[in-house]
Amino acid sequence: MADQTRTRRPTLSRRDALLAGSGLVSTGLAGCLGGAASRSGSNPTRSADGTDDGPVAVASFFSFYDFARKVADGTPVTVRNLVPTGLHGHGWEPNAGITRDIIEADAFIHVGQDFQPWADRAIQTLRDDNVETQLINVREGVELVDLAASLDPEEEGVGDGRGKDPHFWLDPDRAKQSVDNITEGFVELAPDHESVFRENAATYKSEVLDRIDREYRSIFEAADRDVVQLAAHNAFQYLGVKYGIEMRPLVVNLAASGDVKPSDITEAKRVIDENEIRYIGAAVFETRKPARQLLAETAVEAYFPVTPYAGVRTDWVEMGWGYEEIAYNINMPTFEVVLGNKRPDEAGYDGWSDEWRNFE
Repeated sequence: MADQTRTRRPTLSRRDALLAGSGLVSTGLAGCLGGAASRSGSNPTRSADGTDDGPVAVASFFSFYDFARKVADGTPVTVRNLVPTGLHGHGWEPNAGITRDIIEADAFIHVGQDFQPWADRAIQTLRDDNVETQLINVREGVELVDLAASLDPEEEGVGDGRGKDPHFWLDPDRAKQSVDNITEGFVELAPDHESVFRENAATYKSEVLDRIDREYRSIFEAADRDVVQLAAHNAFQYLGVKYGIEMRPLVVNLAASGDVKPSDITEAKRVIDENEIRYIGAAVFETRKPARQLLAETAVEAYFPVTPYAGVRTDWVEMGWGYEEIAYNINMPTFEVVLGNKRPDEAGYDGWSDEWRNFE
């Protein structure tokens, strides 16, 4: 475990020296490294006793930040999300200063190799400089689906041998493995609190992820249609594979930064016409321009929000929303609508349709 007194000493710790040697610490920054993680990211969660004196874990992706804070509840472990509010975690490229935040943390929760290039670079820096920040790979032991199941076998993907779809956490069952991986990492980080970590993880898996699985299954099994058109990148295939629905992304790119080509719009128009689709999903943290184009050029009447839990809006942070709340308040109502189970005015919370219909 990293030295918890390092930010209170007037001299440089070993990590500070590494930072200074890599050019990441200037005279003005050397005295304030302890708060670096909260400056670069969003959603800081203080430890259970309201202090930051315990171990600090930083996460490269919102979903796993949220899982981690649930596992750490009631312990001195502080969890911070490195991705700023309002940004998509798969496509965001931070500046080199993010490595400072990771070096200063006691643990780095990441999504495995070949998913976030900046995270891969930071991990390599840790290894090259023998920094003791603990690495927690949430994808360890997760069975990934082939990209052939994700409509585009030409994409490189991730995983052993590549060719695998990385968005496993959309499947609540696979998400459980990431909760277990975080739990094991935290047990190593703060072994005195092992029983709390394990109890929190078991509760979250049984009371939240199992319930989300049942709710999704109920929604998809009730649907008459089996094709969904999304004005989004290729991030929702695990739901399609698990629940027997064809998820049609607008673009086949695995990252949200992929460009929309005229051929993508043409293919979406074909799917919409052939399946008599009237409502589509649009990604919250991606451009709505193609969704508006489909609205103007097809029989689509409206688009509603979907998200692969890759980021958060300011209002979601203020309401304390995590994976569970986003599932119930964003994705599930939209799937009810696009599958034809409910009219838009019947879905979600009171006023949901007014708030999210053709949202900007």
